[in-house]
Amino acid sequence: MADLERVTTWADALIRLHLDPAIWSFGFDHARTRAGLCNFTDKRISVSRHLAAKYEDDEVHQILLHEVAHAIAGPRAGHGPTWKKIAYDLGYDGKRTHDGSAANELAPWLGTCPRGHHHYRFRQPKKVLSCGECGRGFNRANLITWEHREIG
Repeated sequence: MADLERVTTWADALIRLHLDPAIWSFGFDHARTRAGLCNFTDKRISVSRHLAAKYEDDEVHQILLHEVAHAIAGPRAGHGPTWKKIAYDLGYDGKRTHDGSAANELAPWLGTCPRGHHHYRFRQPKKVLSCGECGRGFNRANLITWEHREIG
């Protein structure tokens, strides 16, 4: 698990090295389904506080390199060749550190289908849902039942 103070030190150092610290800043956000973000409007690089606490130092450092590369490449570069070259030059290894899974242990709503598949939500579901793992499309036989759980 990465130490959040150390992550802040790394991020500030990367910003000083590669960006203008008078314009760009770093902070943690409360995202639960993405690891990092480069916000061009606010000129801010952020890392999910929840997911950083789950990752090792090297993984969080790669997230920072990924986002700094976005800041250098600009908002239109996406993950195209310009961004790839910049990221590679910074030392980004090109591996995906975040597989898209959420910090499910933080989700207060746990859903279970009749076959036992688990589904997690951060907000209370407003409509009836059926399990997509059990079959495509809505099917009453695969309804998910939701329970609220206390998250510490």
